[in-house]
Amino acid sequence: MTDLDALDRQLLALLRSDGRAPIARLATVMGVSRGTVQHRLDRLTNEGVIAGFTVRLREDADAEVVRAMMAIRIVGESTGSVVRQLRGMPEVRAVHTTNGAWDLLAEIAVESLPDLDRVLSAIRAINAVEASETSILLTSV
Repeated sequence: MTDLDALDRQLLALLRSDGRAPIARLATVMGVSRGTVQHRLDRLTNEGVIAGFTVRLREDADAEVVRAMMAIRIVGESTGSVVRQLRGMPEVRAVHTTNGAWDLLAEIAVESLPDLDRVLSAIRAINAVEASETSILLTSV
Protein backbone atom coordinates (compact mmCIF):
# COMPACT_ATOMS: atom_id res chain seq x y z
CA MET A 1 0.00 0.00 0.00
CA THR A 2 1.21 3.46 -0.85
CA ASP A 3 2.29 5.74 1.96
CA LEU A 4 0.12 8.84 1.65
CA ASP A 5 1.67 12.19 2.45
CA ALA A 6 -0.19 15.39 3.34
CA LEU A 7 -0.54 16.42 -0.32
CA ASP A 8 -2.03 13.02 -1.26
CA ARG A 9 -4.51 13.26 1.61
CA GLN A 10 -5.44 16.81 0.61
CA LEU A 11 -6.03 15.70 -3.00
CA LEU A 12 -8.18 12.77 -1.86
CA ALA A 13 -10.23 15.03 0.43
CA LEU A 14 -10.86 17.48 -2.42
CA LEU A 15 -11.89 14.64 -4.74
CA ARG A 16 -14.25 13.22 -2.11
CA SER A 17 -15.92 16.60 -2.01
CA ASP A 18 -16.02 17.01 -5.82
CA GLY A 19 -14.86 14.05 -7.87
CA ARG A 20 -15.29 16.10 -11.06
CA ALA A 21 -13.11 19.03 -9.99
CA PRO A 22 -10.82 20.13 -12.83
CA ILE A 23 -7.10 19.53 -12.39
CA ALA A 24 -6.49 23.29 -12.67
CA ARG A 25 -8.84 24.05 -9.76
CA LEU A 26 -7.33 21.28 -7.64
CA ALA A 27 -3.85 22.66 -8.34
CA THR A 28 -4.90 26.17 -7.36
CA VAL A 29 -6.52 25.05 -4.11
CA MET A 30 -3.53 22.84 -3.26
CA GLY A 31 -0.96 25.49 -4.24
CA VAL A 32 0.91 23.19 -6.63
CA SER A 33 1.26 22.82 -10.39
CA ARG A 34 -1.29 21.05 -12.57
CA GLY A 35 1.43 18.54 -13.46
CA THR A 36 1.93 17.70 -9.79
CA VAL A 37 -1.80 17.09 -9.32
CA GLN A 38 -2.02 14.98 -12.49
CA HIS A 39 1.04 12.92 -11.52
CA ARG A 40 -0.34 12.22 -8.03
CA LEU A 41 -3.81 11.44 -9.38
CA ASP A 42 -2.32 9.00 -11.90
CA ARG A 43 -0.13 7.37 -9.22
CA LEU A 44 -2.98 7.03 -6.72
CA THR A 45 -5.19 5.51 -9.41
CA ASN A 46 -2.50 3.17 -10.76
CA GLU A 47 -1.62 1.95 -7.27
CA GLY A 48 -5.27 1.28 -6.45
CA VAL A 49 -5.57 3.90 -3.72
CA ILE A 50 -8.29 5.46 -5.86
CA ALA A 51 -10.45 2.51 -6.86
CA GLY A 52 -12.82 4.50 -9.04
CA PHE A 53 -15.02 7.52 -9.36
CA THR A 54 -18.74 7.59 -8.70
CA VAL A 55 -21.76 9.84 -8.34
CA ARG A 56 -23.36 10.55 -4.96
CA LEU A 57 -27.13 10.98 -4.96
CA ARG A 58 -29.48 12.56 -2.45
CA GLU A 59 -30.93 9.91 -0.15
CA ASP A 60 -34.39 10.36 -1.68
CA ALA A 61 -33.21 10.49 -5.31
CA ASP A 62 -33.66 6.77 -5.89
CA ALA A 63 -36.25 5.00 -3.75
CA GLU A 64 -35.24 1.65 -5.28
CA VAL A 65 -31.76 1.69 -3.73
CA VAL A 66 -31.26 -0.79 -0.89
CA ARG A 67 -29.44 0.94 1.97
CA ALA A 68 -27.93 -0.72 5.02
CA MET A 69 -25.71 -0.05 8.00
CA MET A 70 -23.16 -2.72 8.83
CA ALA A 71 -21.51 -2.82 12.26
CA ILE A 72 -18.07 -4.41 12.06
CA ARG A 73 -15.79 -5.84 14.77
CA ILE A 74 -12.10 -6.03 13.89
CA VAL A 75 -9.41 -8.34 15.25
CA GLY A 76 -6.27 -6.69 16.58
CA GLU A 77 -4.83 -3.46 15.26
CA SER A 78 -6.08 -3.78 11.69
CA THR A 79 -8.57 -0.90 11.58
CA GLY A 80 -6.58 1.14 9.05
CA SER A 81 -6.26 -1.79 6.67
CA VAL A 82 -9.95 -2.64 6.90
CA VAL A 83 -10.97 1.00 6.38
CA ARG A 84 -8.80 1.23 3.25
CA GLN A 85 -10.39 -1.92 1.84
CA LEU A 86 -13.90 -0.67 2.63
CA ARG A 87 -13.17 2.72 1.03
CA GLY A 88 -12.24 0.85 -2.15
CA MET A 89 -15.72 -0.67 -2.44
CA PRO A 90 -18.02 1.61 -4.46
CA GLU A 91 -21.10 0.32 -2.61
CA VAL A 92 -19.70 1.56 0.71
CA ARG A 93 -20.79 5.19 0.92
CA ALA A 94 -19.11 6.01 4.23
CA VAL A 95 -17.14 4.37 7.02
CA HIS A 96 -17.35 5.56 10.62
CA THR A 97 -15.25 4.56 13.62
CA THR A 98 -17.22 4.04 16.80
CA ASN A 99 -16.89 2.83 20.37
CA GLY A 100 -18.55 -0.01 22.20
CA ALA A 101 -19.01 -3.53 20.88
CA TRP A 102 -18.35 -2.55 17.23
CA ASP A 103 -15.26 -0.88 15.76
CA LEU A 104 -16.73 0.46 12.51
CA LEU A 105 -20.05 1.31 10.91
CA ALA A 106 -20.25 1.04 7.13
CA GLU A 107 -23.02 2.77 5.17
CA ILE A 108 -23.88 0.61 2.16
CA ALA A 109 -26.06 1.34 -0.88
CA VAL A 110 -26.79 -1.22 -3.61
CA GLU A 111 -29.31 -1.88 -6.37
CA SER A 112 -30.81 -5.11 -5.01
CA LEU A 113 -30.82 -7.61 -2.17
CA PRO A 114 -28.54 -10.01 -4.10
CA ASP A 115 -26.09 -7.10 -4.48
CA LEU A 116 -26.31 -6.46 -0.74
CA ASP A 117 -25.61 -10.13 -0.06
CA ARG A 118 -22.54 -9.97 -2.35
CA VAL A 119 -21.19 -6.84 -0.62
CA LEU A 120 -21.79 -8.21 2.88
CA SER A 121 -19.99 -11.42 1.93
CA ALA A 122 -17.05 -9.45 0.53
CA ILE A 123 -16.77 -7.40 3.72
CA ARG A 124 -17.00 -10.49 5.94
CA ALA A 125 -14.20 -12.05 3.87
CA ILE A 126 -11.77 -9.26 4.78
CA ASN A 127 -9.05 -10.92 6.84
CA ALA A 128 -9.35 -8.85 10.04
CA VAL A 129 -13.16 -8.73 10.19
CA GLU A 130 -14.15 -10.82 13.21
CA ALA A 131 -17.92 -10.26 13.27
CA SER A 132 -20.62 -8.07 11.77
CA GLU A 133 -24.26 -7.17 12.12
CA THR A 134 -26.30 -5.49 9.39
CA SER A 135 -29.51 -3.50 9.48
CA ILE A 136 -31.37 -2.65 6.28
CA LEU A 137 -32.67 0.92 6.30
CA LEU A 138 -36.36 1.04 5.45
CA THR A 139 -37.36 4.72 5.70
CA SER A 140 -35.47 7.90 6.58
CA VAL A 141 -37.46 10.33 8.70
